[in-house]
Amino acid sequence: CCYCLNPQDLLPFKLEIEHIYPQALGGKTIEENLWLACRECNGHKATKIKALDKLTGKTVKLYNPRKQKWREHFEFSRDFSEIIGKTAYGRATVEALQMNNIYQTTARLAWCETSKFPPKY
Repeated sequence: CCYCLNPQDLLPFKLEIEHIYPQALGGKTIEENLWLACRECNGHKATKIKALDKLTGKTVKLYNPRKQKWREHFEFSRDFSEIIGKTAYGRATVEALQMNNIYQTTARLAWCETSKFPPKY
């Protein structure tokens, strides 16, 4: 997943083709606007393109995997169960996509027992 880095081989469902700029808002189905996302992130993102960064109180654009580097905006917690936003883009995206919901954090903790998680990013 371009947002939470969940690996396809550990998910019970296929990654979905995600429109970075949503079709409902005029986004085109072209390579520059597409990426793979897990069902959790894609479902929570829906038509969102901006969200509130609670630290600064500003509304910012969500993280764009085509234009931004994951490591600059996110990091994993020490036990790899949570994703921490390092920038306004990262914090707003973590919150908007609910990247640390109970399903995500529980799965990450279980996956840490495999050699497939955390991903090499």
